[in-house]
Amino acid sequence: MTAPFRFPRFFVTNPTPCPYLPGRSERKVFTELSGDNASELNDALGRIGFRRSQNVAYRPSCADCSACVSVRVVAEEFRPNATQRKLLRRNEDLVVTACKPWSTEEQYALLQRYLHARHPGGGMTEMDEMDFADMVEQTPVDSHVVEYREPGVDGRVGKLVGACLTDRQGDGLSMIYSFFDTTLEHRKGLGNFIIMDHILRAAKAGLPYVYLGYWIDGSQRMQYKVRYRPLEKLSRSGWVRFDPEERVQAIRGAVPRDEPPLPVELAGIFRK
Repeated sequence: MTAPFRFPRFFVTNPTPCPYLPGRSERKVFTELSGDNASELNDALGRIGFRRSQNVAYRPSCADCSACVSVRVVAEEFRPNATQRKLLRRNEDLVVTACKPWSTEEQYALLQRYLHARHPGGGMTEMDEMDFADMVEQTPVDSHVVEYREPGVDGRVGKLVGACLTDRQGDGLSMIYSFFDTTLEHRKGLGNFIIMDHILRAAKAGLPYVYLGYWIDGSQRMQYKVRYRPLEKLSRSGWVRFDPEERVQAIRGAVPRDEPPLPVELAGIFRK
């Protein structure tokens, strides 16, 4: 006898000040990722705009704002422009390694330098080593820390200059969080290089997409995400090609305020 389907339980956070748009509030809907079907759930939710943080999948569910737009790069069609090709050549000597999701003191030290340089006063600057370990290691899905190191000398491991916590989903790579050394004059644009490296590696692996999270019109901090083409955004009709230069004035309606129903495919992955 077939066991009845069991769907995940979703919860909504209380409104808090939006960290991206002054004067607005943010609210999230979230669910736990656990059990034998955590990866399948994460994949399915990722296709409807959810992001992962440790063992939780979440997405914005703000009452009076829909500025957050899920975006992803079509990996196999990506063609770097002249500036991007120059950046790739500048960093082609970096040694890239996909490591198991275990945190290290070296990674944490790099993260702290990055946060204090790029996001001073932000909530993440208060993370201690245990918080960082939880961020990296509490994952119920296929995750890696992709490390970027300068070439070693005399057989020694080179300096860590960048890292990205990355999930491998069924249809692509999801960049959870990246950080890098902001002080290297000879490696300006290192954050952009890390994104392009993920796009090129996804294409080589036959993975269609690289998920970049949310693009927010009006937030300067999010504008780097529109440099990679072709780009798709999640709309009422699903994923559609997105030309951010059109600068649609009313994002309202780009993502429905009422939460879209969970896809039918979820029914097959939750059983008691």
